[in-house]
Amino acid sequence: MPATILGVGLGGFVDGIMLHQVLQWHHMLSSTGSDRIGVREYPTDTVPGLEMNTLWDGFFHVFTWLAVLTGLALLYSRLSHPRSGVWRSRALWGWLAVGWGLFNLVEGLIDHQILGIHHVRAGAHQAWWDLGFLLLGAALVGGGLLLARDSRVRTAP
Repeated sequence: MPATILGVGLGGFVDGIMLHQVLQWHHMLSSTGSDRIGVREYPTDTVPGLEMNTLWDGFFHVFTWLAVLTGLALLYSRLSHPRSGVWRSRALWGWLAVGWGLFNLVEGLIDHQILGIHHVRAGAHQAWWDLGFLLLGAALVGGGLLLARDSRVRTAP
């Protein structure tokens, strides 16, 4: 569980840093033309729109930071073997991948599909970018579960 929470936070950081800031493909409220559930549009090509998107990107980063902090605190509190082996643990990396994948699946389904408040990359091939994000999430969950399961098989007496 600690590594899963850590994975959610780290997956959120990758999304927020790479997709929101570095590539600037989207922001939290940068939906273009979606008013399905009464969400007001905040376009990124106006100062008020960019200010609102930046504010909500900041709240998003606060959430991911708290998830990382919580995951690290829980992980540290559960260390029961020499710390040098923790970072080589298949269980740690497996559950971290599960958390990252869960972040992608939840964020992709809720923000991209259901709420439509933003997409991975708006414009041409938007649906393919959103689908790729979901597929990456599913692959991370599946691969992480296999890696974590493999760690239990290897450590069994």
